Amino acid sequence: MSKGALALLISGGTDNWAPDRWKLRFNQKFKDRDVALFPADATDPDAVDYAAVWQPEPGLLRTFPNLKAIFNLGAGVDAVLQDPLLPAVPLVRVADDDLTSRMTEYVVMHTLMHHRQQAYLADCQRTRVWAPRVQWPARAVRVGILGMGVLGRQAAFALREIGFQVAGWSKRAKSIDGIQCYVGSGQLSAFLARTDILVVLLPLTPETRGFLARNLFEQLANDGPLGGPVVINAGRGGLQNERDIVACLEDGTLKAVTLDVFEREPLPSDSPLWAHPAVTISPHNAADTDPDSIASYVATQILSFEAGRPLQNVVDRQRGY
Repeated sequence: MSKGALALLISGGTDNWAPDRWKLRFNQKFKDRDVALFPADATDPDAVDYAAVWQPEPGLLRTFPNLKAIFNLGAGVDAVLQDPLLPAVPLVRVADDDLTSRMTEYVVMHTLMHHRQQAYLADCQRTRVWAPRVQWPARAVRVGILGMGVLGRQAAFALREIGFQVAGWSKRAKSIDGIQCYVGSGQLSAFLARTDILVVLLPLTPETRGFLARNLFEQLANDGPLGGPVVINAGRGGLQNERDIVACLEDGTLKAVTLDVFEREPLPSDSPLWAHPAVTISPHNAADTDPDSIASYVATQILSFEAGRPLQNVVDRQRGY
């Protein structure tokens, strides 16, 4: 197989997604292959065999007639799948140890912050009040993880090691050592009813869009030591109904939330989430993609594919992940 060009179609608006930064990394991995930023670089579209993308402009991938595979540079593939002109070639998702470790760090950090009452302690520091509260053990807290793929499993293992009661829910049956697993719509209510802290790592599909809404929140446990259920969403912004989140925080259905993703990004400055005392916000950086690590991942996949081996972690377009 000839060494066709790699096209980079990248948009994002943050330092981590600066196109020149990604081109530099891929040039270091491919010394003998053309790496071109599109649409800026003057490279013949017919010469492009592969595309590495993040939120590409709809229709642009269709301009490469000899495309063999598309590599999504972040965890979520929903933006690519929404392209009505998406070529019928393999779409490869990220399955990288670095990304998984970063997500595990985020989930553990925010679970512990809620568990150890860090918001209350920070408020005490601001007001110069010495007023420690009773602190319950991790084994008293029931954590539930929505989405038991690679990210969910690793987060579950880490939380279990700390001592939390950990369970997971997924659309399809899973058997994971030491983790109680629930499956399908028939077991969702039981899963929610035993959950004090809900960690959301679901992909965004037509079935999961708007999944995090009042009906779901009302099924979470309200008899745990935190004084009410907590939601941590590090999955996709389209999963959540932000109006319902605010309303449920106001009426006590939810105790607190940590949100890394939003319906609109960047989060509009007039969103009530910014100033709500029970909301912790991060700017979609729970598991920021590392250009060095992901460039190596893509390069390894391409070289393996050109040696006659199948691509790994190909997205099932029917399932959406």
